This record gives sequence, structure tokens and C-alpha cells, in this order.
Amino acid sequence: MGRKTWESLGKPLPGRDNIVVTRNADYEAPGAAIATSLEAALALCAGEKIAFVIGGEKLFEESLPVAAGLVLTEIHRDFDGDTRFPEFDRTKWKAAQREAHTAADGMRFDFVMYERG
Repeated sequence: MGRKTWESLGKPLPGRDNIVVTRNADYEAPGAAIATSLEAALALCAGEKIAFVIGGEKLFEESLPVAAGLVLTEIHRDFDGDTRFPEFDRTKWKAAQREAHTAADGMRFDFVMYERG
């Protein structure tokens, strides 16, 4: 995860290794490893069957070319804000699984697992 994502959480996510990607090699994130690039973070994951990138936007953009799959929540509503999942070429991906849901307030959203197509 990127530094801003880490700071928004305030603590490590339980039950998994946490890696914070930041340009500041001296950054301290108690309970997490520090990597100064996506490549360095992936090296820390060597030997793991799967690794998840959980944000932020810049890290998502950087990891898209090397991602084997995407696990996304697609919300069918527009929001004001400055953080979004980056646009990606949907012709290169296929939805392997999709679950449609409706929240109590009527907002519709899908959980989607994409594989490279």
C-alpha cells in the first residue's frame, strides 16, 4: 500500500504482511515493512502465492501492467472526490466473476474479479 493509504488506516491490517511503498527510505510504519518502489515491494513478496495492492491511486497505476488480476468494487454512482481507481484498458481484461449488490440506501455496486483476457 502507498504511504497515504497506510496513514489513512492508522495501523497494520491484521492477518497479513503489510508493506508501505514510499519514496522516503527513512519512513517509519510500525508493524509494516518499507519499500521505496513497487519493485522493492514485490521483491519482499517473493515466494508468496499472491500479493494485493490496496492503494493508493499512483500505486494502482504503477502496478496495472504487472497485475495478473484485479479485484474491484464497482460502485454505480458518481462521487465528488480526488481519489479513484485509474482508467484501464478493459479490452485486455475479462470479468471472471461478478456479484451484484444493493446497499440499504439503494446504492448499487458490484464485486468483480478480472483476469487478463
